[in-house]
Amino acid sequence: MRRLPLALAALCAAAAPAFAQSPGPGVAPEKTASAAFVNPKGEQVGNATLKQTPHGVLISVELSGMSPGAHGFHIHEAGQCDPQDGFKSAGGHYAPRGNRHGLLDPDGPHAGDMPNQFVGPSGTISVQVLNTNVTLDPGTGTLFDDDGSALVIHSGPDDYRSQPAGNAGDRIACGVIERP
Repeated sequence: MRRLPLALAALCAAAAPAFAQSPGPGVAPEKTASAAFVNPKGEQVGNATLKQTPHGVLISVELSGMSPGAHGFHIHEAGQCDPQDGFKSAGGHYAPRGNRHGLLDPDGPHAGDMPNQFVGPSGTISVQVLNTNVTLDPGTGTLFDDDGSALVIHSGPDDYRSQPAGNAGDRIACGVIERP
């Protein structure tokens, strides 16, 4: 008779992690995505995690090996990061609604426009950005349209006005946004 309670306890202990990951009845599962950044040499230099929130997508970025200073940070329209073409394969800024570029443009911003990010003397960056113009859900603004999307770091700061991309310079890191 003692074996039954022990077996039941072992079964409950084994199932606990599965129950802990389940959101429970009536609660939608968490929507997430990720991106692995590579530099122009094709070396991995960081990661991003993306999480759907009720107000947009929270993007958490960890990068190293960057030059100190301000850098443009955008979502680009294609889920490709070919270092051999300087990441031009990622296309232009993600703009599914046809807005103009720039956080300071009255007819902007692109959905993929985000604030400049600052890299300190260590060459690392750890930042979280909430983009309220995109979603991981289906429909307009989804980052999972037919050709996907990518996160891109530029060599210089975005001026938030110049068309079509803010005069932010070369693309120095790129990560394809992928579902888990």
